[in-house]
Amino acid sequence: MASEPIRTRELLDKIYEQAPKDDPRLQNYLAALEQSLHAEAKGREESDRLLAEYEEAYNKLTAPANRIGVFLNWIEEESATFAMIAVGDTEYVAHVDPKVDSSSLDSGVRVRVNDAYAVVGIVAPSSIGGMIKVGETLPDGRLRVGSEIPGSEGRLVHRAGLLKDTQISVGDEVRLDPSGRFAIEHYERQESKDYFLENVPEIPWEKVGGQEDAIKLIRETIEQPLLYPEIFEKFEKKPIKGILLYGPPGCGKTLIGKATAYNLTQEYSKRVGKPVKEYFMAISGPKILNMWLGETERMVREIFKTAREKAKEGRLVFIFMDEAESVLRTRSSGRWMNISNTVVPQFCAELDGLQSLENVVLMMTSNRPDYIDPAVLRPERIDRKVKIGRPDRNATLQILGIYLHDGIPLDSEVLKKWKGEVDCARKELIESLADHLWRKSKDAEFLKVFLRNGQSDTLYWKDMVSGALLKSIVDRAKDSAIKRAIANPKDQPGVSLPDLIEAANQEYRENEIFPKGDSQEDWLQLLDFDPENVASVKPIGRNRGEEISRRTVI
Repeated sequence: MASEPIRTRELLDKIYEQAPKDDPRLQNYLAALEQSLHAEAKGREESDRLLAEYEEAYNKLTAPANRIGVFLNWIEEESATFAMIAVGDTEYVAHVDPKVDSSSLDSGVRVRVNDAYAVVGIVAPSSIGGMIKVGETLPDGRLRVGSEIPGSEGRLVHRAGLLKDTQISVGDEVRLDPSGRFAIEHYERQESKDYFLENVPEIPWEKVGGQEDAIKLIRETIEQPLLYPEIFEKFEKKPIKGILLYGPPGCGKTLIGKATAYNLTQEYSKRVGKPVKEYFMAISGPKILNMWLGETERMVREIFKTAREKAKEGRLVFIFMDEAESVLRTRSSGRWMNISNTVVPQFCAELDGLQSLENVVLMMTSNRPDYIDPAVLRPERIDRKVKIGRPDRNATLQILGIYLHDGIPLDSEVLKKWKGEVDCARKELIESLADHLWRKSKDAEFLKVFLRNGQSDTLYWKDMVSGALLKSIVDRAKDSAIKRAIANPKDQPGVSLPDLIEAANQEYRENEIFPKGDSQEDWLQLLDFDPENVASVKPIGRNRGEEISRRTVI
């Protein structure tokens, strides 16, 4: 086809040479002939191109479809190199088209396979696939997926080339390729924020008021073994595993736990000469209780497993379990079994597994430590029991000073009295409020406790004071000052003594943090009396609430 235009061109050239040059008619005829032949040749080329495209499209549409397989590995033989591929559930030893870039063939890569089962191309990775949890990582890089418990049912998969050097931990998730043979994408385990708090607020010991004895014991038993390990090793003294904070609610058990995490981390960072990150795991006992068999035990395993992993990363780990008696209650015997019969052994086994870790601290809190199973509280598990009692008068002054600090606006009348001396004005307000709370008058009687030996004891407001109650009183007083500031912004009002007194009266009158009825069980959680010695409890002054609120003792 290509030589025909050339011959036509040669023939026209000869005609031009032989034709008379002085015959215009003949010259015009030859020019028209040349133009016609050129147009015909161009049309023939376009037809040939369209025919070639049609034939190519036809061949593609009638050609057999390629199969999609997965490249497994190379096989070296004496005479040649072959590829091990998998198509569906069947494996093949296949040839590779020389046009395929062999350096791009890695484990888990998807390939195109023709009728002869030869690799003729590479396919883009799949964007979908099954998600599955990793139960175990094997030394050779393979993963056992489908269960987190070693030895239980699961299956083995290979890592795709992209994941060969990726750190994959038990509990993480991986996405499998469509063949189910390779893990091609990795997702780190999502930690439950219901259990774990990454950031601990800055709470120096100075912000924990009225618990000097408890803080001293905690620092001696938890902080010193971490700061002076060589001395403890010399005396063959192992750090304690756990500590129990018990006492009435609202007295600072949770606050002490967070303060321990913050302060211990600061001291440990100074010792090692580099910043150390704490990991505070706040666990609510009732939250991990589950009606389904084995679910609570699984949560306990997950908590301690996370603690071990974070400890190995170099963090200081604090497991803080609030209301421990709800999940670690004394086991029962007989026909009817409770959930603690399986949770307590699981907890004890996990706690024993922390023996080799020196930077994990377990702190538990409870209002009723007598309900906790003795196996948990025995030595070498929960080694220390710290009583967090109600604040005395000096501790009350200290706590009020923390919440009513020098940044809180004070009433102008108090400031005038002390000629603008803010510290003196604050001191007067705090001491006056403490006097109001600590009075032993008839209208300050709160509870009468009848003992089994026939005696009785009257409890006053001062006997029911707690850190939470003092904070609530200050907050109520702030509310009153804020209302005045909104109504009269030019007066620049602040917290006054009447605000604090009225707030205290409202707090005790409403009894928001105290039981609503006469249930002895509920009241005993708030008292320091031995339950075995108490016959009954009777609240005082509930019908005199309005009368008490009208009395303002200054």
